[in-house]
Amino acid sequence: MLVRKISAAFAAFAIAAAVVVVVDAPASAATMSAKTMLSKLTVTAESASGSYARSKFTHWIDANGDCQNARAEVLIAESKSKVTFTSSSKCTVKTGKWVSWYDGKTWTKASDVDIDHMVPLKEAWESGASKWNAATRKAYANDLKFGGTLVAVTDNVNQSKGARDPGEWLPSQKVCKYAQNWVQVKYRWKLSIDSAEKKKLASILTGSCGSKQIFVPARATIKTGSSSTGSGSGGSTGSSGTDPRFSYCYQAIDAGYGPYYKGRDEEYYWYTDGDGDGIVCE
Repeated sequence: MLVRKISAAFAAFAIAAAVVVVVDAPASAATMSAKTMLSKLTVTAESASGSYARSKFTHWIDANGDCQNARAEVLIAESKSKVTFTSSSKCTVKTGKWVSWYDGKTWTKASDVDIDHMVPLKEAWESGASKWNAATRKAYANDLKFGGTLVAVTDNVNQSKGARDPGEWLPSQKVCKYAQNWVQVKYRWKLSIDSAEKKKLASILTGSCGSKQIFVPARATIKTGSSSTGSGSGGSTGSSGTDPRFSYCYQAIDAGYGPYYKGRDEEYYWYTDGDGDGIVCE
């Protein structure tokens, strides 16, 4: 008789627990098809209030104060082997193993790898970011909360891509993944797409590529404001969309700027490349 009472009590508890599980279940799934996510993006012509400048997206910053900025954090996260650093402070990554999925190339020197903003800064500016305040642009430029925003790729491939959208440029490999990733970033940051961009993405996101369930990234908090400048206090504003110019590299780094690469960045020639590795303000 006692056993039956215990069994009955356990059964009642199990039913109650089952009810709790149902009630607490998430209301929405964490995935949706790439094609569906594309349909949720606002389609409008690109526009911008004010002129674009890279310096309006302050980067790279050290958000958690461990001396490793966003570039270093991505290099560490995406390296296929244990990284080494330029000094014992372990702030700047020197070597590792990175596979650039844009072109399939493998690199072991960090100086051969760029951290690409999947949706380029200028593209973001013309798709809604021109209305953001400086803090939101900084958060976008250093977004480590969604792995698709910043990716480690071959430097000259990144330079070839420039500020172009999928209607103008695509990688030589993994085009489906690229289109899916692009849509995820635009969805996360509530950025618009133009008609040509959507047409190209729609042509890629067909069949299994479009029906594939992809992770739904958390929507970013967007704040607008009248301020259109970055936070580079202490430096003079550069011309032709360059970053502010500082007297010394450490000042540029402290303000969230750099690194700069020889042959790519005009700012490289403002500073002294002490170790001759083709990079300054690391």
